[in-house]
This record gives sequence, structure tokens and C-alpha cells, in this order.
Amino acid sequence: MRIAVAGATGNIGSLAVTALERGGHEVTRMSRSSGVDLSTGEGLDEALVGVEAVLDVTNAPAADEAETVSFFTTTTSNLLAAEQRHGVRHHVLLSIVGIDRVEGNAHYAGKRAQERLVSAGAVPWTIVPATQFHDFAAMVAGWTERDGVATIAPLLVQPVAPADVADLLAQVVAGEPQGRHLDVAGPDPHDLVDMARRTHQARGQDVRLVPTWSGIFSSAMAGDVLLPGADALIAPTSFDEWLAEEQ
Repeated sequence: MRIAVAGATGNIGSLAVTALERGGHEVTRMSRSSGVDLSTGEGLDEALVGVEAVLDVTNAPAADEAETVSFFTTTTSNLLAAEQRHGVRHHVLLSIVGIDRVEGNAHYAGKRAQERLVSAGAVPWTIVPATQFHDFAAMVAGWTERDGVATIAPLLVQPVAPADVADLLAQVVAGEPQGRHLDVAGPDPHDLVDMARRTHQARGQDVRLVPTWSGIFSSAMAGDVLLPGADALIAPTSFDEWLAEEQ
């Protein structure tokens, strides 16, 4: 099957491309570096010739809520319109668990807009909501780190391995449209501060962490807001197993 991956050069995108090619599929990589710009639609028609399914794992640049919603609305609308022109039979979107339970987060607002467009569109679809990835804690700390000190919110998350999500997405996009997929999560819940501390230790990094709700994640995301549903699909790789590979 010929499958296009939007965001193919990113972390999840590159892993998904590898998983798809391992499964014998022909993959069209869609990114600006390959001449495809979802914001303008440039290169989309050429990229989608002969494509049967599209996996969208694109991400938005850091921006305020209005800009983020505008980015996801424009890119998703352009992609879906091109898919409809070329008879694409399955659109798969990677989303995030819990975005409907959180207000005031720019990225989540953008993903909600993206989900609405996909679910209301003419192209048959599957939306796969996943929890935060195992490397999320260290990435968040990296956003605020100054002189060896980083602030980070004490979020409760149930992190999942990027490779596990990529493998699942490869299976889903090659199959039939399902509508909204079950939540996808890792085996165990963890505190984000502890995850960052342990990741830094495994990588030999000395960073002092300051837990706070005053940053980009507010107390509206406390408790079980970001945890998966009771019927979630549990991916196999634990945070401890992933962390062992970082050492």
C-alpha cells in the first residue's frame, strides 16, 4: 500500500516511516524538506498521487492559542482537501489524551480544532489519542532550564514509548477507518518531576528541578486529567525499560 506520512521527519514521523517500510508499504514522506508545505498546500497534489492512506503526525511551532489554532486549521484543511481530490480512503491523526478536559493550553486548543476538522471531513478517518511520550519530561524541563535550574509542573501522566505509538499508527493507517480509537498509554502512571529527574540522571545531566504550576501547565491539568480511560490500549514498553536504554 502507498501511504503518505505528514511530519515524516519528526520523532514519531520517522519511527512510523520505518515501521511502515518494515511492513512492506511504500511511503511518501511529506515535509517541507521534501517540498510539501501544508500551510500553503504547495506540493500536496504531487505527493498524494496514488496514495491510499495518510498519517498526520505534524506538530505546531510554539505560539499563542490563536496562532496555534490557525496553524492546525490551515494545515489540516489543506491536507484533507487534497486527500479528497485524490481519493484517499483513510486519514489517521495522532492526537493527545485528555485535550477535551483542559482549557487555556494553546497546543491542546489547536489539537481540538484539528480533531473537529478530521471528524467532520469527507475522508474516512481514525483519531488515535496517545498520552505523553517517555521523553516528554526532559523536554519540558529543557524549555525552562537556565543555568542548571528548570521549573516543571508536577503533572501525573502515564507515558508511552514513541516507538510503540509509531508501530500502532503503522498498523492503524494500513487498516480500515475506525473513528475514534481507544486511548493509547504506557503501563504505569508517573510524576513528571520524578520522570525528568530520572531522565537527567540517566543522561548524566545535572539539573535542579523546581516544581511549580506557574509555567505553561496550570493546576487545571492536575490529578487524573491527563490519564487514559479505563479501556485504554496499554503499550508494552515501560518508562523504566525506556530509561534503561538512555543510560
